[in-house]
Amino acid sequence: MPTQDKTRRLPSQSINQDITSLHGLQTVSTYDTTRADASVANLQQAYQTMLTQQQAETEKLTLYRAATDAARLAEWEFHNAVLAMKEVIRGQYGSDSDQAQAVGLKKKSERKRPSRRKSVAMA
Repeated sequence: MPTQDKTRRLPSQSINQDITSLHGLQTVSTYDTTRADASVANLQQAYQTMLTQQQAETEKLTLYRAATDAARLAEWEFHNAVLAMKEVIRGQYGSDSDQAQAVGLKKKSERKRPSRRKSVAMA
């Protein structure tokens, strides 16, 4: 039997087939095995553990998504606050001030003036 790659998730179709097989096994009243990993009690325990872990995963994914949304909104609020601060600096001290340069704005006098392009005569 080839080694199993347990780093990837099983397809949901396989899990659904396994659940169907477990429910089908419950109709077989004469099932008895000496293998501990294939016993009915072990199968029921593994099924319950899977359901519990899937529920925990869903809850944590929900919390993760909520935390992601909160962080994204906080980033936008911070960004908008910085933009507002830059507008206040520009309004209070002027576009050509050292204070404007201190907060990351380019001084108006240091901007390169646009140059006219010579139009090329079309033949």
